Amino acid sequence: MAAESRVPSFRLYLVTDRRIRPDLPSAVDRALAALPRGAAAVQLREKDLPARKLFELARILREVTARHGAPLFVNERLDVARATGADGVHLRRDSLDCADARAFLGETALVGASCHSLVELQARADANFATFSPVFPSPGKGEPVGLDALAEAARATRLPLYALGGVTPERIPEVLSAGAFGVAAIRAWLEGDPAEAARRLWKPFEQAC
Repeated sequence: MAAESRVPSFRLYLVTDRRIRPDLPSAVDRALAALPRGAAAVQLREKDLPARKLFELARILREVTARHGAPLFVNERLDVARATGADGVHLRRDSLDCADARAFLGETALVGASCHSLVELQARADANFATFSPVFPSPGKGEPVGLDALAEAARATRLPLYALGGVTPERIPEVLSAGAFGVAAIRAWLEGDPAEAARRLWKPFEQAC
């Protein structure tokens, strides 16, 4: 099976931000422990960390995610992803091509892409999945694209889409109805108790089954 045809099975995409939660390994461990095995993946997104510190954090998170059977993705840094045995990488819209990332990481690596419009999504057709954002108003994320744009994007692509930006547990049913495969979250799981937040995010998926 070609790498770009592999489809992820996780429905929650937990994105890190140590400014909100400095104790990231503990927070990730607690969140994943509260979820069914395979329900979530983690994206290490600490763009300001120098290589050594990012590598050290990624190595710790690789141990935590492996224990819970959760994929780990490193934002942008292919070298760190490869060195720590992460499952893949997550690329910005202005980053290198997905094919180039796989050439470096290996054909079994999964590649996620950040997209903010239908045009950007179509340009990332060879990714394994994409985040689409911001769906709702969210601090620092710019003008929201809205549910109609999410629905249009979902109809136009084969890629699993993860709705990102202002998505709360209460809004998950409507983003799923719009065609999202899953939900990506930052504040929604990092603020407060990570275990309880993860359970609240997962509950709409249980009800949708």
